Amino acid sequence: MTAPAPARGGFDDVPPPDAPWHGGAHPDPEAGADEPEEETQEARAAQRELVAHTPGFIFGEAASFGGSVVAGAQHGVSAGGSARDVFMGGKTEIHHHGSAASAAYVSGEIPRQRLDALAAVFVEGPSFAAALARLRDERVLVLAGAHSTGRHAAALMLLHHLGVPAVHALSAETGPANLGAQLTAPGGHVLRDLPLSRNRPLRDTHLYAARDRLAKTGGYLVVTLENSPFLLGVSPSVWEPPEAAEVLRAHLSCLREEPGDLAGLLDLGPVRDFLSRGAHRPAEAARFAVEVARYDGSEQAAARLTDFGQAAVEQQCREWLGDPESTLRDKAFLISLAVFDQAPYVLAAELADKLYVHFQRLQHPEQPPEIPVFGLAAETRLERAWAEGEVRVETTKWGAVPQFTARFKKENTPRVLLGEVWTGHPSARPALVSWLKDLAQDRRPVVRTRAAAAAALLAHADLPSAMELLIDGWAVSKVFGSRLTAANTLTLAQFLDTPVVLRLLTQWCTDTHWARRWTAIRAFGLLTPLRPDLAGPALSALAARARAGGGSKTESSNLVDSTALLLSVGARRGEMLSELVRLLHHDTASVRTLALAAFVRACDNAEEGALVEWYADTGMYEPDSARDLATLWRTSLGDRGQTRGALTALHTWVRLAEHRADVAQALELLLPALILTANDRDRLSHGLVNLRAPDGSRPAVADRLLGLLIPSTPDPSRS
Repeated sequence: MTAPAPARGGFDDVPPPDAPWHGGAHPDPEAGADEPEEETQEARAAQRELVAHTPGFIFGEAASFGGSVVAGAQHGVSAGGSARDVFMGGKTEIHHHGSAASAAYVSGEIPRQRLDALAAVFVEGPSFAAALARLRDERVLVLAGAHSTGRHAAALMLLHHLGVPAVHALSAETGPANLGAQLTAPGGHVLRDLPLSRNRPLRDTHLYAARDRLAKTGGYLVVTLENSPFLLGVSPSVWEPPEAAEVLRAHLSCLREEPGDLAGLLDLGPVRDFLSRGAHRPAEAARFAVEVARYDGSEQAAARLTDFGQAAVEQQCREWLGDPESTLRDKAFLISLAVFDQAPYVLAAELADKLYVHFQRLQHPEQPPEIPVFGLAAETRLERAWAEGEVRVETTKWGAVPQFTARFKKENTPRVLLGEVWTGHPSARPALVSWLKDLAQDRRPVVRTRAAAAAALLAHADLPSAMELLIDGWAVSKVFGSRLTAANTLTLAQFLDTPVVLRLLTQWCTDTHWARRWTAIRAFGLLTPLRPDLAGPALSALAARARAGGGSKTESSNLVDSTALLLSVGARRGEMLSELVRLLHHDTASVRTLALAAFVRACDNAEEGALVEWYADTGMYEPDSARDLATLWRTSLGDRGQTRGALTALHTWVRLAEHRADVAQALELLLPALILTANDRDRLSHGLVNLRAPDGSRPAVADRLLGLLIPSTPDPSRS
C-alpha cells in the first residue's frame, strides 16, 4: 500500500479515526511518500492507555513535588533511635543515637549503660512475650524478621529481661559449625544477622551443640537473621515490630521532661499525618520522636516536622544507591521497582535484570553480562527494598486476572529514587537511557507507559538532559510507538508542572519537522483531559497549526483527534463549545474545518463520559451551551465536507437514546433547534428514515424523533 500524497490544502478531507496501535514506520511527508503508511492508535485509546498505566505517584494526589507533605499526608522514611537496624543496599548496619553509646561493638561485652538506655525506650511488640518464654525454656532462640524492623534491639532486650549478668556480642565471623565453641563466657550472647547460604545452612544440630554448652555455663543465645530458606530443622521465632505510635510515645516519654506535653505533641497535625501513613519502621519513629521532642511551637519547628519525611526518603535513596557493598543487581531492582511501582512484581523483576545487563556492560565492557537464573524469593527482595506485595485483580485485554503487585511502602520513594539516580549518579545515565529506550519499544502498554512516566520524572529533575538523551529522539522517530512515548512523556511532565514544557509543545505544533508536530499535537490531546485549565492554550496551539496549513492526512487526523479530546474536559465542555463557535465565525477556512471535524468526531463517541452523556446530563440545561452545541450540529450537518460524518454521529446519539431515556429527552429538545430551513428538515428526516440498528431493525426512537421533524397533515374533516 502506498501512502497518499501529502495534503497541503488544510483539513477538507479528514480520514476516519486511526486503527489500533501496531507500530511500524511512518513516512516523512517532506521527504516523500514512498514508504508504507503506518497504522497508528486512535487518540481516545491512547488517552485511556495513558491513564490506566501511569503510576499513582504521578496521577494520584501524591503527584505534587513541593515539600514532604503530599496531599496533606506525611510521607517519611527515616532512620534513628537509640539503636536500630537500617537497610542500605545489601547489608544491615547498626547506628547509635541519643542516649545510646557511640561505639559499635563487633564482639565482647555490651556496656550495661547501652542496654539500660535501650530498655528505657523499648516497646516489646506482639511477639516479644512468646519469644521470651521460648528463650527461657530452650536457651537458644533464632529470631527471624524483615530488614529494619528492630530485631537486633529485640534480641538484646530478650536477654536483658532474663536478668543475665552480661550480654556478649559474638563476632560476625562466627559460622553455624563453630557456634558452640564461641559460648565460653557466662551470661547472654547475641549473634547478629548470621549470614547463611545454600552451602552454609543453619542446622538443628548446630543449635543442639550450642544448647549443651549454654546449659553448662547457665547462658542464653539469640541469633538474629533475615527470613531465610537455609534453616534445616530449625523453627525460628518470627519477630513482629511494634506499632510506630507506641515507639514514638515511648521515646517522647524519655525525651520530654514534662510528661504532660505528650498528648499535645501527639495531637500535632504533622505527627498525626506521620502516624496515619503506617508502615513505619521502629527506627523511623524513634528519629521522628527526636524532632517532635524539639518542637517549641515556632514556625521553624513545625517546618522541620513537615519536612522530616521528605528529607528522610531522600537520605535513604542516597544510601541505597551509594552503598558500595550493594550489588549492581540490587540497585537495578530498586530502580526497576521505582519505575514499576504498583505494577505486577514480575515486570519489575524481569526488567530489572535487563537494566542489570546494561549496568554490567557499562561497568565491565570487557566481560559478557551474566544474570543468575535463580535468586532470592520475591518477598525477600521486597523486604530489602522496604516494599511490599499484594495480590490484586488487574484488568488486561484478556479480562480481569489476579496478579502479585509490588510497591514501595513510602509513596514518594519512586520519584525521589529516580531523581537521585538521574542527578546524583550521572555515570549511570548511559545504562538508564538505553534501558528506557528498550522499554519504549516493548509491546506491552504498561511497560511503554511506565517508560514515559519515568522519563517525565527525569525531565522534571533535569529537563535539558532528558530532552537531549531521550525525549527529542523519541519525538522525531519514524516509529509511531516512540513518538507516542514522547507525547506521553511531555504530557506527564507538564502534568507535573515541569517548566518550559507548555511553551515547547506550543512551538512544536508548528515545527518544521513533521514528527515533532505530530508529537505535540497528540500531547495536547492527551494533556487537556488531565489538566482542564490548559484547554484554552491547547486549542490556541492546535488552531495555529491548522491555520498554517500543509501536513499529511495522518497529521490532519491526529490534529482532529486531539482537538476532539478537548471536548472531553469535564466542566469546561461548555467553554470549549463556545470557543469552537467563535472559530467558525472569526477564523480561516482551515481552522473552521478543524473545529467542525473535531466536533463531529467528539460526537461520534458513545463511551462513558462522552459528549452526548454530558449534554443529556448538564449541557441541555445550560442555555449558552445548548445554543452553541446546536449551532455546531447545524453547521456540521450543512457543511459539504462534514455532512456524512455528522449524520453518522447523529446515528450514534439516536442508538444510545434507544437505551437511555435522558438521551432521548435531550434529542427531543435538540433536533427542532437544528432546523432553520427546509433543507435542514429534509437532511435530518433522511438520516432518521435510513437509520438501522446493527441487526437491521429500525429503532423505535427514530420514528418518535422523526415525528418531531415532520409536521402532521391537517384532517379535512375537522376544517
